[in-house]
This record gives sequence, structure tokens and C-alpha cells, in this order.
Amino acid sequence: MNETVALYFDRQFDREAVKILPGQYYAAGRDIVIVTVLGSCVSACLWDPVKRIGGMNHFMLPGAGPATGAAGAGARMGIYAMELLINRMLKLGAERGRLVAKVFGGASVLEGMDALNIGSQNSAFVLDFLRVEGIALAAQDLYDVCPRKVYHFPHTGKVLVKKLGALRNDTLQRRERDYLATLKDSAGAGEVEIFGCR
Repeated sequence: MNETVALYFDRQFDREAVKILPGQYYAAGRDIVIVTVLGSCVSACLWDPVKRIGGMNHFMLPGAGPATGAAGAGARMGIYAMELLINRMLKLGAERGRLVAKVFGGASVLEGMDALNIGSQNSAFVLDFLRVEGIALAAQDLYDVCPRKVYHFPHTGKVLVKKLGALRNDTLQRRERDYLATLKDSAGAGEVEIFGCR
């Protein structure tokens, strides 16, 4: 596991849950749910269907391409976030060659930052990373203007996605802007079910 993540009991799914924020990741081989909320950030949900080990990351910027190293990056950068999650899953017993991916996020939610196209860059990065690394893409829900809440069940590979609506989400937008500012300061198996917009 990476830095401290929020553990709680999810009454909706009647099981232990882990909430991850930008720059975090989590992997497990037990019956829990990993949850995150995405705007322009992207999450990759990876799963080994034989060992029933899965995990999810949440990153804000693509970082270097798959062919370059991840030195000096953090889990906030896509290239490093992907390798951290994969390595954690391998330590739990997963096999890289069996991994399948479902990817989410990359929405255009940061008003006034359309020129940066952060969501599009993140989406393009994760698809390219999976292609270059030979990791099968089982499902995707990328781009759009809707923030998403993603629930990943690492024991079964199931993912639920709840679209939060096309309206600008001030809390999410503020969180992403604050996180982006932090980055600048420190720069030195089953089907996907998408339900409801509110």
C-alpha cells in the first residue's frame, strides 16, 4: 500500500472499503471495494482473474511515456502510478501477463484550463501505456464532461461507475486545482456498469 488511504465500512455494499485520492493507489486480494471520484484525473483498475487480485490508482498528470523511466516522479504521475500499482499487485501474487484493465476519468471539468486538455492527455496516456505494455483493455469510460465515482471490487474484477452529472462540480474542481497547484510546487472482469446522472 502507498501513503495512508482512508479505510471505512461501506453500508451500501456491506463490506470494507478504501477511498483513494489523487496520487494514491491500492491493491488487494480480498473482498473489499476501492472507491474514488474522478474529474480530469484517470484511474486504472487492474485485475488478475486467476489470483483474483485487483487494484486501482488515481493520477493527475501523464508524466513521461511508457518507454522512459519513472525516476523522480510520484504516484501523481501516470507512468509512475501505473508501475507502482502493477508492482504492488505482483508482490501480492498477481502475474503481469494476466492483468486486464478497465480505465476511467479524463473528463473536462477544470474551467479555464481547456487549453491544457489535462483530461484528454491523461486518457491518451493510459490507453497508450496499456497498448505498449501489452495489458488487455477490458473496458473504458473516458473523456466527457461528467465527473465519475468509481467502485472497483478487486476480488471479482467488477467495476461500477456512477456519473455525477455534466454540471460543474465546485468541490471536485477545487480539489483538482489545489492538487494541480501542489504538483507544480513540488515539480522539481465482469462488465462495467454505468448508472445514473444526477
